[in-house]
Formats: sequence, C-alpha cells, structure tokens
Amino acid sequence: MSRNGALMVLLFAAVAAEPALAQVETIWSCKDPNGRTHVTNLKEDTAGKDCRIVQQQRVTVVPASKPSGKSPSPPGFPKESPSDRVSSKAKQRDTIERELTQEQSMLADARKKLTEQESVRSGDEKNYARVLDRLRPYKDTVEVHEKNVEALKRELNNLSR
Repeated sequence: MSRNGALMVLLFAAVAAEPALAQVETIWSCKDPNGRTHVTNLKEDTAGKDCRIVQQQRVTVVPASKPSGKSPSPPGFPKESPSDRVSSKAKQRDTIERELTQEQSMLADARKKLTEQESVRSGDEKNYARVLDRLRPYKDTVEVHEKNVEALKRELNNLSR
C-alpha cells in the first residue's frame, strides 16, 4: 500500500471513530400549538412544534481510565503493630470512660437542679404554662446529658468489637 493510501485509511478511521468520541448536544426552545414554551434536548420532542435552537455545543466523551490497583506503602512508611493497636484502643477506652463518668455526674447534677426547680413555685406562676416555660431549660439540659451518656456508651460498645 502506498503512503497516500495509508494516510487515507488512517484519515477514514479517524473520521469513523469521531462520532463515538464527540457528540453535538443541541437544546431547543419550542412553542406548542397552545403557545406554551418548552425547552428540550431531545429531537423527538420537537416534532409538530415551532422550535428554534437555543444552544448547540460539541460534547467530547473521553473514556475513563482503568483504575490502578492498590498502591503499596512507600518504603520506610511506619506500620502499626498489633501491640500499638491494643495500646491505642486502651487509651481510647480510658478517655471515653473518663468522659462517661464526667457526663454521668453532670447528668446527676442537672437532674438535681431540675428536681429543685420543680418543687419551687413562685406567686406569679399560677398559670401552669409559665411553670413549664421556666422548667424548659432544665429539662433540655437533662436531655442533652442523657443523650451524651447514651452516645458514650455506644462508643464504648463499638470499641470492644
């Protein structure tokens, strides 16, 4: 095959492959017989309507590259030994248990304050709604501490898995 023939074959192959790699996206603005305007990118939706091209652009589709395998750790990268992992979990457990103890004492204190406030009734609180309004911050504090205690207990359970 001559050099010109090879170029022609190569050119033909490039032209034939182009539709797979590049496409034209067209957006139409159409008016239906009732006068309503519709915008579409589907050629089939333009049938029987007064349409004009709003936008037309070439979209190039690039095939995705194959994902590479798991990259190895660089040489000299520190590895965590099983004993390091156990000691780390022990530190986490100690920290969470300490936080849990603090949170439980704050919960007990908040409950005590709520109980004290429930027993107090001032003269201007003849309406029960006012009593509830005054107690709301105390109840909210108790609820927050209860949720924190539950979350810390869940964390401890997850740590033992």
